[in-house]
Amino acid sequence: MKNQAFRMALLFDFYGDMLTDRQKEFFDLYYNEDLSLSEIAENYGITRQGVRDVIVRAEGIMQELEDKTGIIRRFQRMQEQFSDIERAADGILAINSEHSYDSDIETLATEIKDAVSLMKQE
Repeated sequence: MKNQAFRMALLFDFYGDMLTDRQKEFFDLYYNEDLSLSEIAENYGITRQGVRDVIVRAEGIMQELEDKTGIIRRFQRMQEQFSDIERAADGILAINSEHSYDSDIETLATEIKDAVSLMKQE
C-alpha cells in the first residue's frame, strides 16, 4: 500500500493540475487526508461508488499522462544521476585531502557539489 500511495502522490505532484477541481478534491481527501470513500461520499452527498469513480478516473488520467510523457521516470533518473555526481565529487575531495592537497581541486569539486544541490532544488 505504501508504494501505491507514494506512486499516487508523485502522480498528483506532477499531473494534479490536469485534473478537474472535483477530481483534485476527492483525490486529496482520499490519499492525503486518508478519508474513506464512504466518508467522502457522506460529506458530498453522493454515493461511495460515485466517489470511487471520480478517484479512479483521476488516477487513470494521471497515469496516462505519465505513460505518454515519462516525466516522473526522467525525474527519478535525474535524481539518481545527481546522487552519482555528488558521490564522485565527494570521492575527489577525499582523494585530494588524502594525497597531495590542491586548493583548485577542492574549489572545483565544491562547485560541482553546489551546482548539483541547486539543480536538485529546481
